[in-house]
Amino acid sequence: MENQSYPVGETCLVPVGSHCILELYNCPTDLLNNLVFIRHSLQEAAKRAKSTLLKEITHQFHPYGVTALALLAESHISIHTWPETGYVAVDIFTCGQHTEPEAACKFLLQVFQAGDHVLLHFPRGRLTPQLQELGNSLLLQPS
Repeated sequence: MENQSYPVGETCLVPVGSHCILELYNCPTDLLNNLVFIRHSLQEAAKRAKSTLLKEITHQFHPYGVTALALLAESHISIHTWPETGYVAVDIFTCGQHTEPEAACKFLLQVFQAGDHVLLHFPRGRLTPQLQELGNSLLLQPS
C-alpha cells in the first residue's frame, strides 16, 4: 500500500479506542426538536460513557432538527436529529480502557424512546481479520 501513513510492519495491534455508531428510528418527534432535552442527554451520555466532558456545542435548525457535539478528553459524541422522520444518528468514539461507550448508547436508546435501532461497534487503531484491503481503502467484512 503506497499511500499508507505508517511503515510496513509497524501497524498498531492494540485498539486505541472503541467506536459506536447508533441509528435510532421511530423516535417521538417532540424529543428530536427539543434542544434542552438533547443537551441534557448529551451530557448524561458522556457521564454514562465514563468520559470527561470538555466542551459541548449545540445548534437548533429551523424549522426543525438539532445537532449536538460533545468534545471529550477521550474523543467525542455527536447527536444529529431529523424530527420529520423520527431518526437520530449518534456517533460515540472513546479511547482508554476505562470508557464505556456501549453504556452511553444504551442510555440514548432509552431516552430517545426509539422504536427500532441499529448499533455498530468496532475497535479503532488496529487492523482486524474482518478488514480486507481494496486498493487504497479498507472494507469491513461481516464476520
